[in-house]
Amino acid sequence: MNQPNITGHTKLIGLLGHPVDHSMSPAMHTASYAHMGEDIVYLSFDVEPEGLEAAVEGMKIMGFVGANVTMPCKTFVGQYLDELTPAAELMGAVNTVAIRDGKAIGHNTDGAGFVKNLENNGVAIEGAHVTLIGCGGAGSAIMTQLALDKVAHIDVFNAKDQFWNATMARVATVAEKTNTPIDLHDLADLEDMKSCALKSTILINATPVGMAPNTEGCIPTEDMLHEGLAVGDTVYNPRETKLIKMAKDKGLVACGGLGMLLQQAALGEEFWTGSKMDTKFIEDSFYN
Repeated sequence: MNQPNITGHTKLIGLLGHPVDHSMSPAMHTASYAHMGEDIVYLSFDVEPEGLEAAVEGMKIMGFVGANVTMPCKTFVGQYLDELTPAAELMGAVNTVAIRDGKAIGHNTDGAGFVKNLENNGVAIEGAHVTLIGCGGAGSAIMTQLALDKVAHIDVFNAKDQFWNATMARVATVAEKTNTPIDLHDLADLEDMKSCALKSTILINATPVGMAPNTEGCIPTEDMLHEGLAVGDTVYNPRETKLIKMAKDKGLVACGGLGMLLQQAALGEEFWTGSKMDTKFIEDSFYN
């Protein structure tokens, strides 16, 4: 693997959040830019929400190319940026900041990375009928991006917990702002889920169910999977979740969570520098 050659011209990209010492992003993005021969390194910075305003101003003054933003800062950083993309504004969260001409521009690649992974696997988005399981951070971003990309209808299934009213409000806002029909359902009603899935062309798991070590977990049942359905999962550990295996066994298009992760990273690099990440190189280097 190529190593970065630090010079007086080396540019910097950062990761803002708390904690960040576990993140693979610095190694992954620095290796990606070295592989492409670009004079850029990526470092992590432990920043809590109360330090974001100073961090953003500091990045602009010091000539950063941009940054990723992770928990717990995603929903706080937008107020300190100069511009937000429509997706970031509607999601109320920013995970990628590009700095151009002294301006900090906020993006959200969570939903876009997932949608790009579907499209790379030949799944048509516009006009699709979607069943989306889970409307937390990832699920909310996916719902918003799908609505912006003009799907025909989204049935969202979420736990009827203390966040139910907030989820209802977010669903209503996205539906109104995008003119997309979106219905919210109780995650516990599997018969209702089956009815929606059988009418859908895309089924998505945006919950942690199926993640290691609980790899036998799976919310959709096999009888929800039908001919012509594309299946997506946000879980990438294991590479092949129980849901993805069931879909493959039925001969369906099945898109695992690693593809979403790689496409999120690739979109970030494109926003920062216009470069096209070699996702196969990153997959082989870090995820095999």
